[in-house]
Amino acid sequence: MKPAEDLSGILAAVQGDMQAHLGHGKVADYIPALARVDAKRFGMAAMTVDGRAAAVGDADAAFSIQSISKVFTLTMALEKLGAQLWDRVGREPSGSRFNSMVRLEQENGIPRNPLINAGAIVVSDVLLGEGLPHATIGRIADFLREVSGDPSVSIDMEVAQSEADTGFLNASLANFLKAKGNLGGKVEDVLDVYFHQCALAMSCRQLARAALYLAGDGVDPLTKARVTTTVRARRINAVMMTCGHYDASGEFAFRVGLPGKSGVGGGILAVAPGKGVVAVWSPGLNAAGTSHVGALALEKFAALADWSVF
Repeated sequence: MKPAEDLSGILAAVQGDMQAHLGHGKVADYIPALARVDAKRFGMAAMTVDGRAAAVGDADAAFSIQSISKVFTLTMALEKLGAQLWDRVGREPSGSRFNSMVRLEQENGIPRNPLINAGAIVVSDVLLGEGLPHATIGRIADFLREVSGDPSVSIDMEVAQSEADTGFLNASLANFLKAKGNLGGKVEDVLDVYFHQCALAMSCRQLARAALYLAGDGVDPLTKARVTTTVRARRINAVMMTCGHYDASGEFAFRVGLPGKSGVGGGILAVAPGKGVVAVWSPGLNAAGTSHVGALALEKFAALADWSVF
């Protein structure tokens, strides 16, 4: 890792290099509440395990984290269910789009991994259990507030409603899971949890802080609180590396070399175990549903900071 004083300079260099690319890509206009976001927005924040932090651009602007939330709900589900979770969801790359039903049908209702939509819906079902959606949504939000150290983290209710109004394919996935016996709760309740977790609004700075436990072997290196076990933290990172960008996960691993998770809100979270966390936001998406500028920015950052698992 580069010296401490370089972190701000590295982010500034990355921001400068990204100026020519801003506005490229297409916002997630199939979710009405996201269609209005300016594709030229850009923010980036990094935090190290020894507490150093730096940020540039719109790093304090809250955005819809969407599927980045799956990293945190996976953490919660593993804490609740342990290794039994893997009886209901796999750990293999999907090789298909995040909302594809093809493999789910081929594999008899067992999602390929917990980071595709079908897998995350199963995770939502695990967290719901026999409880109520409202209480489960509250626990998820509270967990994000706790790990980010910021009580202002909230759910964008307009985005949640947009998700519910347009989430027909997710409803199909949930109904198929229910038909195959891999959903215990009511479909509408599980989807309520899932849509609200995707509508969590956070900034790059909050995200980088929230995921720091994944760089610290399950321990928040700043508060020393254990969030999850060492083994689980390492396995979450492994799943992020192989599955965090769906059918573009191999490309991200090749170019960036870090466990990561994208969201169609334009955010990407990347973890360097033992070093730190970096989060970037730029709403324009590439064909795989990953932030176009965000992926370029992380590739540049990883090279300059010498953050890589390889």
